[in-house]
Amino acid sequence: MLDHRSNAMTENLTIGIIPGDGIGRDVTRAARIVLNLINERCADISFVYKDMDVGEAAIKKHGSAFPDETREGISNCDVILFGAIGAPHDFVVLSGIRYGFNLFANVRPIKSFPGVKVLHPDADLVVIRENTEGLYRGVGYTDGDYHVNLRVFTQAGMERIIHFSFDWAKKNNRKKVTFTHKESVLVHTDAFMKELFYEIAKDYPTIEADDMEVDACAMRMVMKPQTLDVIVAENANGDILSDVGGGIIGGLGFTPSANIGNNLAMFEPVHGSAPKYADKDVVNPTAILMSIKLMFDYLNRTDIAALLQNSLNQVFIEGKIRTYDVGGNSSTSAFAKAVAEKLDDLWNNGSANNEVNEKSGSV
Repeated sequence: MLDHRSNAMTENLTIGIIPGDGIGRDVTRAARIVLNLINERCADISFVYKDMDVGEAAIKKHGSAFPDETREGISNCDVILFGAIGAPHDFVVLSGIRYGFNLFANVRPIKSFPGVKVLHPDADLVVIRENTEGLYRGVGYTDGDYHVNLRVFTQAGMERIIHFSFDWAKKNNRKKVTFTHKESVLVHTDAFMKELFYEIAKDYPTIEADDMEVDACAMRMVMKPQTLDVIVAENANGDILSDVGGGIIGGLGFTPSANIGNNLAMFEPVHGSAPKYADKDVVNPTAILMSIKLMFDYLNRTDIAALLQNSLNQVFIEGKIRTYDVGGNSSTSAFAKAVAEKLDDLWNNGSANNEVNEKSGSV
């Protein structure tokens, strides 16, 4: 097993692959094309896959959407690559992984690709979402006419995600962290969290700290994303803001994420399972390929991450291979093969670190 906190890798890294439902199968097949090339070309890293099921496939095999076999398998992996999951199994599966393995920080970069026509071609920000508390914890009750979901936070959880956000900003040479809230009405949670935010910010004097009401932040993301850098948000707000961010860079097909805990991390595209496109080999796999980039950043292999970022950039700049959502008609697998070919070319040319935007950062 690998200690991701060091720069040394064992010979064998175990990557758990969970396709999930719908297009999760398509994008994880595409991911393997790129991962196989990396495994073949990188002399000082070797990895094996551990395939696991959730959702409908797991129900057919094990009688449960999130079976014990998958839970145990996750425990034996260094990192997890997840495809997609849809209703009605999404809460059971994602809460089982995120809460069960305490993956408390969800990192979602919002960065435009060169060669892709979007509202803001220079967008480059990051949403860091608290991943285990708040409304999404699923605490609530029904009593007659009252239907209640409780928005529960702990001080320890608040402090943890704020520290994580500043530490991430510091590691990645970011200049500002913005806390989003609705303190004007949520006085027991957001107002208190805002006080914590500014108290913790004192430990990071080189990083600017500010705050915004969450609705104002959403508008700022659409109108002037260049003024934002790192956004820290509670669970529901972070989910919504990161989807807004996906919209300004071309859609959720471009938006990756990293779910990070103290001992494990899971990497997944932000998009859902889109069952009508399942197994048709037509969807954009960029989000999962960028999730692989985040995975190698997390593993302290920024050299591999830089290669993958550069390869994706070159494919988009050339514009020959594009999926339907970007005005093309190429297949999912054709796009992944094009990225793998660029990776191979860059490896041959020794260009691992060329054209890397260091601001984008690692996890």
